[in-house]
Amino acid sequence: MSRVCDLTGKKAMVGNNVSHAMNKTKRKFSVNLVKKRFYLAEEDRWITLRVAASTIKTINKNGIAAVLKQAKANGFIK
Repeated sequence: MSRVCDLTGKKAMVGNNVSHAMNKTKRKFSVNLVKKRFYLAEEDRWITLRVAASTIKTINKNGIAAVLKQAKANGFIK
């Protein structure tokens, strides 16, 4: 299972570890994913999603219905 946010499509980025001597080695910046249940009042049911911590903050600000609508418009969910 790949580490990708269900609603925003965020995934790992690639960069460098840089030492004091400026030696560079590849590293990976992982997404802070959390498995979380959300209640959909319109459909009267719970859904479980793997979302990034930043996405949870967006859901708290805008509401789950608005974020799901935007994710559907961007093509991350069907």
